[in-house]
Amino acid sequence: MYYQIVSFNYKHCSLEQRESVAFKNEQEIKEFLNLLTDFDFILEAFVINTCNRVEIVVVSRDNFATYHAILGLLSKTKGVNFYELEKSALRFEEEEAIEHFFNVVSSLDSMVVGEAQITGQVKDAFKISYNNGTAGKELNRLLSFAVKCAADVRTSTKISEHPISIASVAVTQAEEDLESLSGMIALVIGTGEMGKLAAKHLLRAGAEVVLVSRNRENAVALQEELGENVKVGTFEKLPVYINKYRLLFSATASKEPIITKEMVEPKNMKRLWFDMAIPRDIDNTIADNSIKIYFIDDLKEISKNNHALRKEQAIIAADIVKRYKDDFLRWLQALSVEPVIKQMRLDILKLVQSEVERVIKKGYLPKEYEENIKYMGVQMFDKFLHLPTKTMRRLSKESEGGAYIDAIKEIFQIDTDNIDPQIYKKDSKR
Repeated sequence: MYYQIVSFNYKHCSLEQRESVAFKNEQEIKEFLNLLTDFDFILEAFVINTCNRVEIVVVSRDNFATYHAILGLLSKTKGVNFYELEKSALRFEEEEAIEHFFNVVSSLDSMVVGEAQITGQVKDAFKISYNNGTAGKELNRLLSFAVKCAADVRTSTKISEHPISIASVAVTQAEEDLESLSGMIALVIGTGEMGKLAAKHLLRAGAEVVLVSRNRENAVALQEELGENVKVGTFEKLPVYINKYRLLFSATASKEPIITKEMVEPKNMKRLWFDMAIPRDIDNTIADNSIKIYFIDDLKEISKNNHALRKEQAIIAADIVKRYKDDFLRWLQALSVEPVIKQMRLDILKLVQSEVERVIKKGYLPKEYEENIKYMGVQMFDKFLHLPTKTMRRLSKESEGGAYIDAIKEIFQIDTDNIDPQIYKKDSKR
């Protein structure tokens, strides 16, 4: 069993490349996962799909085959050339995959280090796959450790003090460009997490908000939550709003741009637009000197200036991640030795039973001695295995523990691939 992650993230992929592999909705993710786990060497999988990354997290029997299966399936379903995907993909395996995953969940790999959203996003992503039947106990173990690691990072460092999100970076940039947002009216399109955050930061900056969503009920619910300085507009009047208000923040799940160049009217005012969506909400061919547009990747450089303090704390956080990675590996190794020990005992029991039955059948022992001889044989082997069993458990917790366990399985021809080690947990106390 191996962990592997294939990643398309903001560090290595352009906005266009991330758009080409982004999943548009939950159903599309489920369909992809169903196809992926149809490969018999892929045991579990889930997809992290955010504005800054698309990552496929898997447990498999064959890392090489799995990597090419992921790229091949993405190429087929997304209509992207396989070799172009291969150039833009980052591949993490085993220890490296575990450490990368812990960094992602702890927000150390985020565009804005310390932002609080990512942990919840990953948990939600896992839940989609778990409910779909394409993720199970192995990925759940990985996620559980990662969430604990993220909590430790938050409490042990100052990395999440004054938490920053892409939405807050956008609002801060608007304040810098316009000097003050007090008394201004900002158009916010979308009522998801990003739109909600943008609205909250705008209200704190003294602006009023006009909230627009295709789902009016969602907009009304958010208006009631945020208060009287939020008004709900209608999506049909979007062309009117974009030409009326100077400030615009958009974060929808639309597959196509919702703001096109045909909608833009010439106005004698400077407009400032922020597109926080992937795929983009604003047509990137819009060319109007009165409109300044920030896309997601434009906020990358801006965000760097907002977390200088976090860099020092990130070093401390990296040590925490490494410790959790090592703890997780030791835990996996210690857990994996129990099925081996149990299987050895079961094999011995079968051997004793068959040998006793054989000698009784040949007349070497009377039938009435059968149970006593079986008991004696099992006890002898138990005593013989006592010290080797203790040694196996001790070695399983060392850095090379996995190699020791694999060697023992090979020597004794023990197959534990289809055994759940949790059922043997109580045996570890023997």
